[in-house]
Formats: sequence, structure tokens, C-alpha cells
Amino acid sequence: MSGHNKWSTIKHKKGAADAKKSKLFTKILKEVTIAARMGGGDPSGNPRLRTAVDKARVANVPKDNMERAIKKGTGELDGVTYEEVMYEGYGPGGGALIIEALTDNINRTVAEIRHMLGKHNGNLGKSGTVSWKFDRKGIIELDKSVMDEDAFMELVLELGAEDLKTDDDTNYVVETSVADLFTITEALKEKGFQVETSEIQMIPKTTTKLTGRDAEVAWKLYELLDDHDDVQNVWHDFEIDDEEFENIINR
Repeated sequence: MSGHNKWSTIKHKKGAADAKKSKLFTKILKEVTIAARMGGGDPSGNPRLRTAVDKARVANVPKDNMERAIKKGTGELDGVTYEEVMYEGYGPGGGALIIEALTDNINRTVAEIRHMLGKHNGNLGKSGTVSWKFDRKGIIELDKSVMDEDAFMELVLELGAEDLKTDDDTNYVVETSVADLFTITEALKEKGFQVETSEIQMIPKTTTKLTGRDAEVAWKLYELLDDHDDVQNVWHDFEIDDEEFENIINR
């Protein structure tokens, strides 16, 4: 169980089962608002907004809510002004953490995140502390049933993808450059493929193996950060053996 988005996938499935849709909706709509503010309210001309809208649709966010969020971003409706911030630091066992947030109060958010890290054997660092340990990549996920792996590998490489991997037994993970993410996503959709997710992620270059108490505390810290209202993404280089991880999340 390593880095990028597998923990997030598990957490969101667990959240859906626990009926935590409201918090997920809020986070998605924040991203819709800031994407519209930065690049305009037309998804066809704003790749970041298109990605956010697609994520909202997959999560079944009501259309009216999406439209209001876009109008708040473009200034057609009054709304809270969010700022993008990124925090870097370390968690249990020296594992690296990057925390991306959208907040209307930076002082509050940084204080709360620093407190969470301090209580879970971690600490907040300066900008650049751990970001060099990650590569920023475009990640597209599709169900493995779409095509035979060898044939799909050939297809996505022809479209300009950098790599094809599998994330457990059910999903293909297409890795792209950030610049090519939108183009390749749209090309796959035009060919009739159902894209489950398409987003920019921070992929760890290496991983920090955690066991025992460090592994348990790392998962608890991840849950708390992911549940924080201002936190949009939590990237880490933690690696936990699959069997040990299953035991932790099922306790």
C-alpha cells in the first residue's frame, strides 16, 4: 500500500458508505468555484473547471449546486473567496506529506494542520521541504474491463501517455504529463471509454515503509487530514504492507 491515490480511493468509498456525501460535495464545489475564478466559467475552455465538473458529476453533486459554484467563481453571485495553499511536512516514521487546501482563513487552516501533525508524530515544514520527493503527474483511471491490457497499453501510448499501471485488480491507471492530461482524457472519451477519474496528482518518487504503531498513526493522521473541511488533497509517500493495512482499516 503505497503513495498517491489508493488511500484516497479507499477513504472516499468508506465515506460514501458512511453517508459523508455533504463534506465531499463541499470540497468538490470549492474546487469548481476556484477553477471558474481562475480560468472562466466555460468548462470547454477551462480544463481545470472541466475536470472539477466531471468529478462533481461522478459524485452526483446536484447540477444546481455546480452552476451556483461556477457563478460564485466568475463573480455573478456573491460568495466566499478561497485561497489555494500547499503545506509540506513529515508524518510518523519520517514519511513525507503534501497537503493541498482551499481556505478562506489561512491562519486558521495552518494552525489546525500544524496541530494535527504535532499530535500524530509529525511536523510541518517550510515550502520545498518534501515536494522534491514527488513528481506532478496527470492520472486517469478506468475500469480494467474496457480492454485487454496489452491492447490498451498500445492505445494510450499512441495517445501520448507516459505509462499504464494497475491500481489493484479493477482499475487501469494511465499516467501522463500535466500538460497532456486534458487532451488524453478527452481522446479516451471520444473513443467511447468511461473515464472514472482524471486529475493531477503528486506521485512519490520513492516510498517510506511503515509498520506497527507508525502505520496505525499514519492512517489515523491521513483520515483526520482528509476529513478537514479545507483540505482538498493529501499526498504522501507512506508504504504499508497490504495485509497490515487491511487489518488497520478494519479495526
